[in-house]
Amino acid sequence: MKSLKTLPRAPTGVADRLDRDRQAAPQIYERLRELITALTLPPGAPLSRTALAAQFGVSSTPVRDALMRLDKEGLVEVFPQYSTVVSKIDVALAQQAHFLRQALELEIVRELAVRHDAALIVEINRMIALQRQYAKAGEFEKFMVADNAFHQQLYDAADKSALWALVRSRSGHIDRLRRLHLPTLGKAQNIVRDHKAIARAIAAGEPDGAQKHLRHHLSGTLRDLDKIRARHPAYLNG
Repeated sequence: MKSLKTLPRAPTGVADRLDRDRQAAPQIYERLRELITALTLPPGAPLSRTALAAQFGVSSTPVRDALMRLDKEGLVEVFPQYSTVVSKIDVALAQQAHFLRQALELEIVRELAVRHDAALIVEINRMIALQRQYAKAGEFEKFMVADNAFHQQLYDAADKSALWALVRSRSGHIDRLRRLHLPTLGKAQNIVRDHKAIARAIAAGEPDGAQKHLRHHLSGTLRDLDKIRARHPAYLNG
């Protein structure tokens, strides 16, 4: 993946338009974060404030604010008066994000299995069907969106939506590892299989089974960390 000075442009430029009824900085942050976690902007890619401001049609202030927020998440490195670049993947931060997510979701799937919400099962099975479709087509960006939606449904069903927001704010590094891992032969299919196992356990009212399948599912990328590092040594730090 080559370094890019500005955002990749859609053919019509529509992707760069901002909603003028919303503040600009959060939208620029969301767009940049999406591109960074998808590795469209890979580690080491330079980000020009001037070019970004021109592309989004804004002043430098909202661009600066968006980059500062990304800097706090460790997704970019800001060198004052010099440059801003997309950071390397911090393995320690990825491991911490995994620890947080696993601790929360183990309790969430247990609670949902005990509760046995039939409407939830319908919804998560619908999302699994979408994932299967995207996996078959090799549409990895859409697959990751559906993957996150599957997990967000679990948080929402357990009335823990604010915790999902917390998890997402810490997930930039583990998400990039997952994106590097996803094209591995059979990986997407394994994720679908894991999600089906979690859904079946919740539907059957088996909290221990739901926790077992979730633990196996969430640990998949870190289990293959050495292989990911061997394939992409320039992208990882630590």
